[in-house]
Amino acid sequence: MTFRFADPDGRYAAVRLCSDLHGPREFGRDGDDWVLQLDTPLARLEYQLELERTDGETETVLDPGNAQRAPGVFGEKSVMLADGYAPPAWLDADAVEGRIHDLTVRARGLGTEMRVQIWDGGGAPLLVAHDGPEYDRLASLTRYSGAMIAAGVLPPHRVALLAPDDRDEWYSASGRYSRALATDVMRALDAVDPIGMGASLGALAMLHAHVRRPFAGLFLQSGSFFELRHDAHEYLFSRFQRVIRAVRELKRDAGVPERVTMTCGVLEENLANNREMAAALAAQEFDVELSVVPDMHNYIGWRDALHPHLTHLLLRVWA
Repeated sequence: MTFRFADPDGRYAAVRLCSDLHGPREFGRDGDDWVLQLDTPLARLEYQLELERTDGETETVLDPGNAQRAPGVFGEKSVMLADGYAPPAWLDADAVEGRIHDLTVRARGLGTEMRVQIWDGGGAPLLVAHDGPEYDRLASLTRYSGAMIAAGVLPPHRVALLAPDDRDEWYSASGRYSRALATDVMRALDAVDPIGMGASLGALAMLHAHVRRPFAGLFLQSGSFFELRHDAHEYLFSRFQRVIRAVRELKRDAGVPERVTMTCGVLEENLANNREMAAALAAQEFDVELSVVPDMHNYIGWRDALHPHLTHLLLRVWA
């Protein structure tokens, strides 16, 4: 990947790449431009540029020389695509539209109501997604389901899009949230052998809930399975200690062994703790597959991994 920023008037003293890659990446001066070359296994990289002016002031901007953009929870980023990268074919394929209806569930232990949007593709099997609205908006989750149903790859099914209220609290291995999901939400959804999915903290929360109310399968992407030796840099997260304790407990006992498919980016900080969680689950006789994908910690990377990885899990369970 080659990054280039034009500066013919010499307005800037330094240009840096801001991304999920570890450490700052300094551009070098090349005539009127600033240039950075990266040798990386990534298929795509989301980034911004930090520009340092000659007076020492800095600003962070999208790359004006690159029209490629990627959506995200915290706004757009520029994205560099490696040669040969292509978005999933199912994005442009025919798809079942599905019917959508909203459900509100009283979560007694949380003292509030949980909002659930149900996408109905015409069948009873249920996929339950943490951060569901974001998964749908940023990773085209129901578009994926509709395309797979239309192609005859997957049977007609439903998707429950769970929306968190206080995400950092609910998804950080909260016992109160796990109880509410197991007793109130899943009872309201009235599903037989549902499959749970989530990314980042949402993956941790789904595995944590599995202990209380087993799912027939789990799809966990870039799970925040923090361990002190790998993730000390996360100590400022207010629920860090609770996550550390929960991960330790899950490694000893994660509940009923079921099929688990995990994905994680090849250069993600979470890769080491995902590998260790996969090994711990396998030792508990879970049927675990961990796939390392050529992306980072973002919704497009998670989208690109839905097929074939989620597809294979759904077929194995729903068969």
